[in-house]
Amino acid sequence: MTFERTEVTQGHLRSLNLNIVFASLSAVGALLITINAENLWQALLLALGLAAALVALKAWSVERPLLVALPCLLIASGVWLYGALVTDTASAAFGLAVAGAVVVFQLPRRRRAVVTVGLVAFVVVVIAVRVLMSPDDAGGVLLEYAVGATSVSVAGIVFVSLNQTLAGLIGELEEARERDAELAVARERVRFAGDLHDIQGHTLHVVKLKVALARKLLRSDTDQVERELGEVYELVGDTISQTKELAYAQRRLNLSAELENAKNLFEAAGIRVDIDRDAPNDSGPGPATAAGELLGQVLRETTTNILRHARAERVRITLSESGITVVNDGAGEDGPPELRGLSALRERVERDGGTLTVEHEDGRFLTAAAFPQRKDDR
Repeated sequence: MTFERTEVTQGHLRSLNLNIVFASLSAVGALLITINAENLWQALLLALGLAAALVALKAWSVERPLLVALPCLLIASGVWLYGALVTDTASAAFGLAVAGAVVVFQLPRRRRAVVTVGLVAFVVVVIAVRVLMSPDDAGGVLLEYAVGATSVSVAGIVFVSLNQTLAGLIGELEEARERDAELAVARERVRFAGDLHDIQGHTLHVVKLKVALARKLLRSDTDQVERELGEVYELVGDTISQTKELAYAQRRLNLSAELENAKNLFEAAGIRVDIDRDAPNDSGPGPATAAGELLGQVLRETTTNILRHARAERVRITLSESGITVVNDGAGEDGPPELRGLSALRERVERDGGTLTVEHEDGRFLTAAAFPQRKDDR
């Protein structure tokens, strides 16, 4: 809907730009007719040139403008030729300048220079013939046509150039809008892929862990095996529900639920878990907020990484007013492999004004996400 409104606005800008230039050229052309026409015939001749120029300008908005602009250019050329050689009207160059500029701007860049040179040569030749027709006052005629024809031509070309410049700017806005739309789609795809990775990857690792535990206890504790398989069943069902919610853009993570889930998983894996709450009155980032959801995703991704990559014996999770910190031992001396999930989350956290820190030192691995502005707003 926003892009549709943008397209309508840009269409209105093009129409407004064209109408302003059209009105300006009409006013200038009418002024030239009023000042320079000494009789009805000259007035009609200048009016014909002006009409050809305005029709050529209006052709800018049609699908194939050259089909209209080229005949208008021929008419304007005839007006200039007749006006200069027969009625002695230097301002007849106005229609030629406008129609010629419209045609030049509609041509491919490689042909513009050739056509421009041809039009200038045509004007110069006509002026030269007009000077030769008045040998007694060649200097005065040359000055009159050089100044008069050049002045009205420059005025017409300037107006058409302004129209072309603004049209080019509107075109660049359209291209920028299209690029923004493509980037928005790409960002949404990356976000969806990241969320899907969070859901499916986490679930698969937990299922693997619980199935391994069930296999270990198969002959010694069948009741525990049944409980583990029941949890696997529930976990798979919950994952299916989360995947559906993700597909319909309804997925929400609860930081408190993720904290409890991480605690249970670590304990099931034989890892000691310590949870500290630095926030007074348990007032950490709210689970319903965007920050709370992102922190829940960070905790989920970190839990998966610890279970998958580390040989941890102890994990400490610290909640504060502004974020969460997870520290675990058992990290290899060479460091963990590339953690793409955390890399993608870092970009999302930073876009929301937060920071995501990952450190590895002396066999300990630290993951910390914080939203400092939350504390400042309190």
